[in-house]
Amino acid sequence: MLKLIDISVGSILNNLSLVVDRGKCVLIVGENGAGKTTLFNTIAGIIKPDSGYVILNGRDITNLPHYKRAVWISSVLQDPRAGTIGEMTIAENLYLASMRRNKCVKRSITSFREKLSVLEMNLENRLQEKVKNLSGGQRQALSLVMATMTDYELLLLDEITASLDPKNSHTIMRLVDKIDRDEGKTCLMITHNTDYIESFRVNRLKLSNGKVEES
Repeated sequence: MLKLIDISVGSILNNLSLVVDRGKCVLIVGENGAGKTTLFNTIAGIIKPDSGYVILNGRDITNLPHYKRAVWISSVLQDPRAGTIGEMTIAENLYLASMRRNKCVKRSITSFREKLSVLEMNLENRLQEKVKNLSGGQRQALSLVMATMTDYELLLLDEITASLDPKNSHTIMRLVDKIDRDEGKTCLMITHNTDYIESFRVNRLKLSNGKVEES
């Protein structure tokens, strides 16, 4: 469960409180400048709130830096380049992602191929290729696979289709839907492409005037 209690950040978030039950996927909507990315950055630990608390599954993580929260929180950002290292191969990127938590995770080439095969992009047969050679859609799909390789507790998806064409956007959202249904992990998502999520089992919340309300 994620609980935000009276979170304030400058003039952007104003005593915001939010509860997301474990295993639920919530879509955050709102106008540009409403503070959606600020909200995500506060949860991830990139921004420290002026006041309030961030509680994840009973832990007070308000004062933990981003790198420590990354043990439990996985993120995929708008820029397809942000979650991957272009000069490394696909296999090397997957290996680094699998090392994020100190748990036993399969790190064989076979397991990497299995993870990538669900994308239907043929990336499982390009493991030794450098990531910088991938298209934006392929790189974003890889970022999503990397973010879900370990036993994360919360997944943050920030406009992950914003820079993609309709075909790749559909592929990415199909993968998000599969992750949501198969893994049942807690997920917060920001997207303007609401056409892709009509079949999702998600709650919609609107961010307005620094607070959230039912959409």
